[in-house]
Amino acid sequence: MRRRAVGWASWAGRISSWLLLFTAVGVLAAVVVVPRVSGSTPYTVLTGSMQPTLPPGELVVMAPADPASIRVGQVAAYQLESGRPAVATHRVAAVRVDGHGERSFVFRGDANSADYPEPVRPEQLRGVLWYHLPLLGHVNVWLTGEQRMLGVGLAAGALLLYAAVVWIQAARRRLRGRSAP
Repeated sequence: MRRRAVGWASWAGRISSWLLLFTAVGVLAAVVVVPRVSGSTPYTVLTGSMQPTLPPGELVVMAPADPASIRVGQVAAYQLESGRPAVATHRVAAVRVDGHGERSFVFRGDANSADYPEPVRPEQLRGVLWYHLPLLGHVNVWLTGEQRMLGVGLAAGALLLYAAVVWIQAARRRLRGRSAP
C-alpha cells in the first residue's frame, strides 16, 4: 500500500513538473524569443481604451508591416509623436490619401467614442497586432530591461539545473538497475 502512494505522488510530481516546464518554456518563447527572432515588438496595454478586446495588462506583440498593407479594422501601434518613444495601440478607423498620394491613418480605441485627433503618418507606425497574451503585460511593465535580462538568465539557469537533476536521477536509476542481482 505504501509503495502505491509513493508511486502516485511521484507520478503526480513528474506530471506537474513537466507541465510547469512546458508552460515556462512556452511563455518565454512567446514573450521573448518569438518577437526577437521575427523582428516584432512586445508592448503592454496600459489603459482601457481598447477594452474589451485588449484590456489593461495585456501583452501585445506587434509585427512590422508595410504601411500600404494596413487596412481599416486592423489593430496597430503607433508613436504618439514622431520620433518619441511613447506609443498607443488602437484600431485603424480610416486610411486617408492626400492630393500628393501620401497616406495617413486615423485611429480610435475600441472603448473610445471619438477618433484620435491627429492623423498618423506612416513613419509613426510601429506594427500591426500579431498576437496578444493576457496579463503578461503586467510582468513586462514590472521588469525593466536589466531585470528582464536577469530574469531570462535565471529562468534559463533554473531550466538547465532542472534538466541536470532529472538526468542525474535517471542515470542513478539505470545504475541501480544494472547492479541489482
